[in-house]
Amino acid sequence: MKIPCALTIAGSDSGGGAGIQADLKTFASLGVHGLSVITALTAQNTLGVHEILEVPTDFVDAQLKAVLSDFEVSWAKTGMLYSPATIRLVRRRTKEHDLKLVVDPVMISTTGHSLLREEASNELKQLVSQAELVTPNIMEAEVLSGVRIRNLKDVERAARKILGLGAKAVLVKGGHLKTKNVVDVLVTRTRIEKIAGPRMPAGGFHGAGCSFSAAITAELAKGKSLIDAAKSAREFIRVAIENSLDVGKGVKPVNPTAKLVIEAEIGKLMREVWAAAKLLESEPSFAELIPEVGVNIAGVILGAKDRSGSVGLSGRIVKVSGKPRVTGFPEIGGSEHVANLVLAAHRLDPSIRAGINVKFSKDVLRICRKIGLSIGSFERRREPRGVKTMIWGVEEVARKTGRVPRIIYDEGGIGKEPMVRILGSSPLEVAEIAILISKNYKKVLSQQARNSES
Repeated sequence: MKIPCALTIAGSDSGGGAGIQADLKTFASLGVHGLSVITALTAQNTLGVHEILEVPTDFVDAQLKAVLSDFEVSWAKTGMLYSPATIRLVRRRTKEHDLKLVVDPVMISTTGHSLLREEASNELKQLVSQAELVTPNIMEAEVLSGVRIRNLKDVERAARKILGLGAKAVLVKGGHLKTKNVVDVLVTRTRIEKIAGPRMPAGGFHGAGCSFSAAITAELAKGKSLIDAAKSAREFIRVAIENSLDVGKGVKPVNPTAKLVIEAEIGKLMREVWAAAKLLESEPSFAELIPEVGVNIAGVILGAKDRSGSVGLSGRIVKVSGKPRVTGFPEIGGSEHVANLVLAAHRLDPSIRAGINVKFSKDVLRICRKIGLSIGSFERRREPRGVKTMIWGVEEVARKTGRVPRIIYDEGGIGKEPMVRILGSSPLEVAEIAILISKNYKKVLSQQARNSES
């Protein structure tokens, strides 16, 4: 099976956050083989661009010829082109090879440095005339259209002006517009589509524009429609921004590989939750720790913020004929209460990645203390209205003890079964701790039975 190819024609970012580097990471993350033609070398980092070295046009041409003579490529994106001569060359060669172009009209870096020579703006407009899609931000749309943009109506007017240059479609990125949510406006000759997304934290993110246009290009190379490609790219860049990289001393680079890493981590976590559940099922003594409501087990990926980053059982571990029995399978967001418990604990202590609930007993608590587990508790009767019990409970315990202990319990309330919860670094760790507790608990129960008989 052939993998689709996509070409990026852009500048190199020595800091690895934007340009060719961001484009290739994006292509790879979306299952597309990335080809590259470098138009300029930049000496830059997260703080800014220090120097620019233009690649001679004959060498840009050599790169284009090498790539286009070998690979099957239909879609290309342009980024930093820098000079009029380079833009003219790119126009000519892409037209000769009938390449479909996504033009990201890069003019200024995130840190405010010019990435396009002043005399190149007219040539850039000529390149726009060949584009299947142009992806300007607000400032770039103003330059290309001559329209001052203050609201969404202005965005539509500017997009129409850019269409007038010859482009088949224009997607104006709304991140710099003062709206409640980010609204990207996609305009073609026959329709207007608004793609809304959550507003990201202030301060800007290095490589967001490059990665966004590269994501659209990759999706188009895979055969998606323009609107579906744009929507997929919006979700892709949301994840890349939310998981931006804490590197350097300046503007954080987006993380184009975040989606790929998250999917891999979720898959790994599913296997771990299932292995832990089956381990508990295989230990007869664990049946003694199963509460009336059953046992939930859940884990989270590193940095998880909500249940989309958690995995738990769709059912529970219950007692059948005196033995533990797993019902259900691992699923994203499963075991809601324990997932919320672990998410709250993970936010306060990133080393905590998993949790499980077991039967409450003072004997169980004594065993936990004996084997050296830290313990904390909360009272259900003090729970404020409208809060998530597990989230509030973890925060309450942490407030009282100054940390997140490995054991959190409550003695229940009206209609609420008392419960002990075990926290740890992985699903297997909490399962092993639960089994250690259950073996000791069974000994206690056996001793109590002998004492009652004598």
